[in-house]
Amino acid sequence: MAQFKKNKYLKPFKNWFILIFVVFAVWMLFFDANSWLIHHELNSEIEALENEKKYYKREIEKDKKAIKKLSTEEGMEKFARETYYMKKDNEEIFIIEYEDSLKIKKDD
Repeated sequence: MAQFKKNKYLKPFKNWFILIFVVFAVWMLFFDANSWLIHHELNSEIEALENEKKYYKREIEKDKKAIKKLSTEEGMEKFARETYYMKKDNEEIFIIEYEDSLKIKKDD
């Protein structure tokens, strides 16, 4: 006990108000249901969700533009020709592939 009175770092803890305040602050920062740690986790989760929300809004805008293009007769025809290689009865289609776009297996 004599050492407690001599140590200058422990001297403020003789006051009960300071001791109670320190215990309260530690409890609120680390152990309480509304602690700083939980708030930090929740804030990072909110930030991640907001970034995901922005990403999906951009994707929705891209999809709206694609739907707008496909809503016209010309857009639908272009999509069918490019994706499914559809043609009219009196047409012939030639598909040109370049060497760098072909997947060739190299025998070692």
